[in-house]
Amino acid sequence: MKDKIILITGANSGIGKAAAEALARMSGTIVMMSRNLQRGEEARRELIERTGHQQIDLMTCDLASLEDIRKFSSDFHKKYDRLDVLINNAGIFVHERMETADGFEYQIGVNHLGPFLLTSLLLDLLKKSGEARIINVSSAAHLIGKINFDDLHLEKSYNPWKSYAQSKLANVLFTYELSRRLNGDGITVNALHPGLVKSRFSYDRRTEKPDSFIKLGEIISITPEKGAETTVFLATSPEVSGMSGGYYVRKKAKRTSKASYDQKTAAKLWDVSTELTRAKF
Repeated sequence: MKDKIILITGANSGIGKAAAEALARMSGTIVMMSRNLQRGEEARRELIERTGHQQIDLMTCDLASLEDIRKFSSDFHKKYDRLDVLINNAGIFVHERMETADGFEYQIGVNHLGPFLLTSLLLDLLKKSGEARIINVSSAAHLIGKINFDDLHLEKSYNPWKSYAQSKLANVLFTYELSRRLNGDGITVNALHPGLVKSRFSYDRRTEKPDSFIKLGEIISITPEKGAETTVFLATSPEVSGMSGGYYVRKKAKRTSKASYDQKTAAKLWDVSTELTRAKF
């Protein structure tokens, strides 16, 4: 990984931070994306101190804003001439219905539409790598997910778990569809379930309180370092070189829900996502 350029979204805490540390120990250039400049800088300094690796960069971006994502892409293009690994790690769980700056329901906006646009904007740099990898952090929650095209933003009926499961199914559908469309371009795309990880991902952005169900689950949860292992595996292992369109749990390929293999749904979600974000792949 010595000469690789690796971008990790949501890298200032949890799985993202743990993955950044593990990858920093393998050398290369690590670009941490953080929504919050102060928290991001604190995490960057901590990782440099812990790993002794100086090539750790920090760039800010709020995935809840399409304008911010486009600005981030512009800034990234000015600093880097290629991208070897894109890890779409950032994810949220919100208790009450919220909307992004562009009027999207928050979870589908941040967990799917933001990474969808970001990936499209960085695709030219990924193609310059020669052998790039895109890794989408999904969840086992996708198993109960359904894409509600009639009410994608859940304006009629909102439930936080319904919303989260929909966004995580969208991650898997996006992974499979992008893999099909990039066939032969030298870029692999894979998704993963990190496990139930003890982190701040479920903390409400308004109250800073965790979801009670997830908080209860922390009794059996794993550490962020353990949760990041599959992400790091997909980013670095020669075992998955050239392998695309997979879903991994504990570094092993697994089947996903029946809904995730519906290519008509995947194509429709692609078209809807393109229209909403004005992405150009």
